[in-house]
Amino acid sequence: MKALGGAVIMAVVDAHGGEEVIRRLADPWWFQAFGCALGFDWHSSGLTTVTCGAVKEAARAFGDDLGVCVAGGKGGTSRKAPAEIAAAADRLGIAAGDRLIYASRTAAKVDSAAVQDGFQVYHHSFFFTAGGSWCVVQQGMNDAAGLARRYHWLGESVDDFVCEPHNAVSDLPGRPAGRRAGDLPLLNLVAREAAACRAASAAVAREDPSRTLRELARLAEGPTLFAPARHALGASDVNLPRLRRIVRAAHDAHPADFETLLGVRGVGPATVRAMALLAELIHRAPPSRRDPAAGRRYADYAHAHGGKDGHPFPVDRATYDRSIAALTDAVRRARLGRTDKAEALRRLARLGG
Repeated sequence: MKALGGAVIMAVVDAHGGEEVIRRLADPWWFQAFGCALGFDWHSSGLTTVTCGAVKEAARAFGDDLGVCVAGGKGGTSRKAPAEIAAAADRLGIAAGDRLIYASRTAAKVDSAAVQDGFQVYHHSFFFTAGGSWCVVQQGMNDAAGLARRYHWLGESVDDFVCEPHNAVSDLPGRPAGRRAGDLPLLNLVAREAAACRAASAAVAREDPSRTLRELARLAEGPTLFAPARHALGASDVNLPRLRRIVRAAHDAHPADFETLLGVRGVGPATVRAMALLAELIHRAPPSRRDPAAGRRYADYAHAHGGKDGHPFPVDRATYDRSIAALTDAVRRARLGRTDKAEALRRLARLGG
């Protein structure tokens, strides 16, 4: 997977440039097709994490020749993304290194706290080029339902980190959205129609924290807008001591806007939900309940080499090895000025279309 993934990335870089690789990784349809070509069936578990991991390993193996840098990964590895971005920026002389780190951190915070759709984000991969182009591929899991959702960001299309920032949000193909009866109501604070709630949430954080905490304590005493499956929400359901610390920290930061509030250390899903609840009650500024996932497209490239689960057939290792050899040879020849193999691949692609 590392060898074939690296060869595909280098072939795209040579033909279309590193920025085009970033655009394609930000496209859920192309990403799914890429993962299928690497040996997954069309809805294999692990496609997202392993595909991102294969490209990261290829970046380590091929170095700057790959044309794309990769930071982050699954679980605890995701938290290494800022340090990995900083190291690559120093090595490649990327002047916008701080901006890339901010983009990585903010994208992760948005999908883990500002979008509360029942999926817990556990994977974050940040792809970028020496020219400063970037995209994010991260995935959340609804453990109870056994369903995954992938979030794609494309830097060149992000005008506002907290207003419709996604290039796409896609459920695992072929499966329904993972919300269940009893889940907390969906909270989408990056929807365009939630602008007033974002502004009001920041305003609540700027208010006297004692007033805010009194209101939170009152709301925790009985039924609320955000009750779970049972009707009442009691004080035992809210970690008020922790919330008090975070509310005071948010107030001390005096956030001018929602994006700044989201960046305050310790502000996570519970605090964002609390601020949104208070913003709705105090300022009549409701959040959005619109699910950010809209429209699914399906990849059907699992027939390239087969799937690890045996669908549509077990991985054909001989064909896989021949694909790696053909692509790596084409890339090598193209970089040495021999374009005959690369042109042959383009002709083959036209015939296949």
